[in-house]
Amino acid sequence: MTEEQQPFAISEADRQRNVILECPYCRDEVPNLVEDFVSGDYVCGNCGLVLGDRIVDTRMEWRNFADEAVDPSRVGNSANTFFEGAQLDTLISRSGDKGSGLARSLNRTRGRAIVQQQDQDLVQAYKEITALCSANGMLATTVDIAKAFYKRAKKEGLLHSKNNSAIVAVCIFFACRQDNAPRTFKEISALTKVNVKEIGRTFKLLKIKLDTAAGFTSSNDLIARFCSSLNLDQDTWRIAEILVDKAKGMDNVSGRSPVTIASACIYLSSHLMGSGRDLKAISEIAGVGEAAIRTSYKTLHANRNDLLTPDIFTRAPKASEANLPIH
Repeated sequence: MTEEQQPFAISEADRQRNVILECPYCRDEVPNLVEDFVSGDYVCGNCGLVLGDRIVDTRMEWRNFADEAVDPSRVGNSANTFFEGAQLDTLISRSGDKGSGLARSLNRTRGRAIVQQQDQDLVQAYKEITALCSANGMLATTVDIAKAFYKRAKKEGLLHSKNNSAIVAVCIFFACRQDNAPRTFKEISALTKVNVKEIGRTFKLLKIKLDTAAGFTSSNDLIARFCSSLNLDQDTWRIAEILVDKAKGMDNVSGRSPVTIASACIYLSSHLMGSGRDLKAISEIAGVGEAAIRTSYKTLHANRNDLLTPDIFTRAPKASEANLPIH
């Protein structure tokens, strides 16, 4: 074996002169250590033992302006797809001017320039969409979809012809539908404080102009959320879905509002399972009148022989028809 082919080994003299970091369990002659800069740890590559933490990444910072699949750049903010332009922003510190106030003035001036560059109307609309969606517990993906719809509405020149608040409301409605978390017009109205009729008119306009397949809210889309808000178990939720599917085929029920049908089926299934919720509680969650729910429930109760098939009682053994109230 030549000198180049001999395996690397640490001499006794080197051991005395150097501090060697090695795994106390593996104790390899040549430690297999991995520098994990993401978590800031030294890790043994053999057994995974963490040997050190808070290490500093001393590698060079890279900037890459090429169109490559992997961009090693770690400098500057990522581009915001909801704004136009290059977005090559400069961050100015608020301190370091020895108390003269110059840095703060430059920071404020730069901030105004950025807002003007990115269109102040869009910035304000995005802030409003984010605030409204966050207040209602919507996902970040829903917020981004709503912003994308608003940007498309601006490109189509619709912001000057309609109430911008109504457009924001409809964009949130579209986003909820597309993200499989639909809301009703009444819920969007309560969230945005925009009249339901105005939302309906704007919905028809944007659906045509933006050519979006937002569709309409069905009773099945509402069952899970309403049952969750009423603290009903999963069996009650599943039975309500089955009842909705069967009720859609009935002539005297199919023409009613999806919200009313969903509410009546939840009322029936909750009592069927012995965990009945009163009309007032369901009405507050669904945003529909108690009288409408009661009328739909009477229709369902009259056709209970067609609705309550053996498969329901097989799925939920504790279900009992005797629990159903008679109105």
